[in-house]
Amino acid sequence: MMKKTFAMILSLTVLMTVSGGCGRTSDAADSEAAEHTNDSGRAETDETEAYIPVPLTSEITKLEDGFFAVRYEGDYGFDDFLAQGGASSDSEVAAYLSEHLLSGIDLEFPGDIFGCSTIAAVSPDGEALFGRNFDWNTCEAMVVASVPENGYASVSTVNMDFITQGAGGTVGMALRLDEVRTLAALYAPLDGMNEAGLAVSVNMIQDGETIEQNTEKPDITTTTAVRLLLNQAATVEEALELLGQYDLHASMGMMIHFALSDRTGHRVAVEYIDHEMVVTDTPVVTNFYLAEGEKYGIGTAQSHERYEILTGRLDESETMSISDMRDALDSVSKDNFEEFASTEWSAVFNLDAGVAHYWHRENYENPYTFAIRED
Repeated sequence: MMKKTFAMILSLTVLMTVSGGCGRTSDAADSEAAEHTNDSGRAETDETEAYIPVPLTSEITKLEDGFFAVRYEGDYGFDDFLAQGGASSDSEVAAYLSEHLLSGIDLEFPGDIFGCSTIAAVSPDGEALFGRNFDWNTCEAMVVASVPENGYASVSTVNMDFITQGAGGTVGMALRLDEVRTLAALYAPLDGMNEAGLAVSVNMIQDGETIEQNTEKPDITTTTAVRLLLNQAATVEEALELLGQYDLHASMGMMIHFALSDRTGHRVAVEYIDHEMVVTDTPVVTNFYLAEGEKYGIGTAQSHERYEILTGRLDESETMSISDMRDALDSVSKDNFEEFASTEWSAVFNLDAGVAHYWHRENYENPYTFAIRED
């Protein structure tokens, strides 16, 4: 049924005129979001920090230039993807999407080096918070709220520049259709939180090595590993058990580590050294190895500086509010360093409330809030 739907979508693309940008957006949804969020995404009340969630639908909403959001409910074939063995490369992920979900629409998953910072803390009310900066070139970001038929609902973030069209003539227009873009994005999350209270982030490590586990286990890539954990893991322990059941192959050939956090306060970095998974307890992760041993400390000099700043913030107080987390992320955002890149998004995930707060391109006066479930 899904393949027939996309065949119909593809056949309609030749009749459509599509303007530039991330995708077809909903002006009505933009207006409704602005009305509910008072042009800021937050109810400006007092220290209670009552944020009002942006309403989302299956139609991609443009929040501002370069920042979009969408909600997808229903099956997107991920269980079938895992059942047929997963994928050992980004190109295999793209091939699966093309063959099974997108009726031959050709996708590619390119990429480049990116930097990130994460911090986990407890709020004054005892809620588990997880903060994340994504540092990269100017890109088009999309928040994806997902409610699968089988698995936990979640909110995740995707760099849509990591998903491009193939060489086909009509593919460009097809990629601009909301459902096609959303399905592709569901397989390419870089961070997120699920309704069970698990948060996960991918952080790059600048190292000449990569991750290519080759045993008899089924295969996953970096981004499909994030999707796996968001769909199936409720705790850090469950996430580690799941990762151990698959051979990981680094997306885009990058060396990465995962930052994981849950409602119980368990916070770890998951790294791959000599293709073996190593787990280190830590509330802060940037872009260097944290595991003890010969790899420890390898990464960028700036990532060490960001790590020290964030750990210093945690040392100053036993708890951190949402605004404290926001300010901590601001303190390590790219405008503090003389580099070409920017912090494309900052997010604070409330793992107990199932609510995510975002700030786009270092505009920390203008938050957007999203609820995993709107019912």
